[in-house]
Amino acid sequence: MATVLKVQKSNALRVEAKEKKKRKVEDMDVDEAESSAPAAKKKKNKQRVLMLSSRGITHRMRHLMNDLEALLPHIKKDAKLDSKNHLHLLPELADLHNCNNALYFEARRHEDLYMWAAKTPNGPSIKLHVQNVHTMDELKMTGNCLKGSRGILSFDAAFDESEWGKLTKEVFTHIFGVPPQARRAKPFVDHVLTFSLLDSKVWFRNFQIIEKDPLQPNGPPQVSLVEIGPRFVMTPIRIFEGAFGGATVFSNPEFVPPAVVRSAVRREKGERYKERKLAQSERVIRKEQRALPEDNLAVSKVFS
Repeated sequence: MATVLKVQKSNALRVEAKEKKKRKVEDMDVDEAESSAPAAKKKKNKQRVLMLSSRGITHRMRHLMNDLEALLPHIKKDAKLDSKNHLHLLPELADLHNCNNALYFEARRHEDLYMWAAKTPNGPSIKLHVQNVHTMDELKMTGNCLKGSRGILSFDAAFDESEWGKLTKEVFTHIFGVPPQARRAKPFVDHVLTFSLLDSKVWFRNFQIIEKDPLQPNGPPQVSLVEIGPRFVMTPIRIFEGAFGGATVFSNPEFVPPAVVRSAVRREKGERYKERKLAQSERVIRKEQRALPEDNLAVSKVFS
């Protein structure tokens, strides 16, 4: 009897040890599963911009595009678009280049430059008139920044005072904000891109961040800004709901097309020419009215 009890006790201890070992293995599997579980995904900035232009751009416009390409390493350039009437093809081109933003420069007669900034493929898009363009080569400033470095975006507080300003700020943030995962981006931040709103126009400037005084390289750090370029002024014309078309969300009532301005200048010149010709005809009439009748003792009659 004692032998039977001894065998039963040893069997119970063996089963209990097996159960403890099994629970230990299960706990280890749970710990490994928790440790291998993916963490909360961080939202990545995957903005890419397709930049292209229409036919007929001037050398100044081409140099401006080259400056923007040097400042924004997440830009991809494409060949010129043959026709200005096929803007609906631009979202497809952006999709082929794996870009979710588009920057299109459109040239018109008399060197008028228009810029389209759009989110593809569903919009919105902004049409702007670009004026007072000065490239880096023209400015010849002392500032310099690393090619491919990321820039800080600085927006005027006036952008948040209107709905179209908020929308423009959001679109410019996606286009001009360089993501840290960009293929050609350098891990440095050494310049500031400023967007100022004045007289319903957007003023673009680029400044280099200088941490030391060049005259005192061993002195205390003094952060200052030096303008590099390029610089230009953009006048918003319309904001469309879709990409390069669609319903009009905003229309600038203060914008006057350059063709209207040139027409008014020509009309003013025509009015001045008309007034000058009218004054000449009146002078001829007054001269004829003041002419005296011919005298009998005139030289032409006495010595004839």
